[in-house]
Amino acid sequence: MEQIQVVERVAAVLAALAAGDETGRRMTDIATETGLQSSTAHRILNTLERIGYVERDEASSRYYLGYRLFSLGMSATRRFGLTELAEESMSRLAELTGDTVFLSVRTGLSAMCVDRVVGSYPIKTLTLSVGDLRPLGVGAGSLALLAWLPDDEVARVVEANADEAAKRGDFSREILLELVATSRDAGYTFNASRILPGMCAVGVPVLGRKSRPVAALSVAAVEARMQADRRTQIASWLRVEAAALEQRLGGPQDGLTEAAVRHLLDRQG
Repeated sequence: MEQIQVVERVAAVLAALAAGDETGRRMTDIATETGLQSSTAHRILNTLERIGYVERDEASSRYYLGYRLFSLGMSATRRFGLTELAEESMSRLAELTGDTVFLSVRTGLSAMCVDRVVGSYPIKTLTLSVGDLRPLGVGAGSLALLAWLPDDEVARVVEANADEAAKRGDFSREILLELVATSRDAGYTFNASRILPGMCAVGVPVLGRKSRPVAALSVAAVEARMQADRRTQIASWLRVEAAALEQRLGGPQDGLTEAAVRHLLDRQG
């Protein structure tokens, strides 16, 4: 039992670090959030720093997740070869739209960006870097991972994420549930400058065999390039590429045969 408790404490410390931003976290903040004594939090952080999972800035004494841990996380995304399987679709979307394309997956109550392809349009919308985390529902790709879950699971996630989502902007429980309903009706998600002014994004889920989201594809652009007609067109392109990726992950979804998906891709190209 003691060994299990140690693992749980380490996991809590890593989660507290992951919830921080680019300024890092103070040891006292981590101790407070995890409920650990300062001495215990300090020992865990020192051990994680020694093995490369955590880094400490000497000047500020703030802690950050280390690049070694990041590499482990990226290895997890290769479990099903997801980034490799999505590479063709993401490149095609970047070429079609000229904008930035993101691939996201779920990790616990968050969405993680696991790949990004930048289009040719001069104004780049780089709202996410590979490895960035957002609470499920915050952002177009993250919302796509949430909205196509069963209703009871959506409700649990929204409740559990309430405080963290509210820190990211206008994402109250009521608004998140409204965004879920709107996204399902439209067949795609839309982030209308809710995170950064003037930056918008459209997203769709990539569904697995049990029609659960296993990933999300999204396209981000400046607001002027996300007017209604173009937004609908981007959503259409995204849906075709999501269907193609679903095929690569294990079979046709929603009645689309492999031949039908190939025909749509040929037309899209």
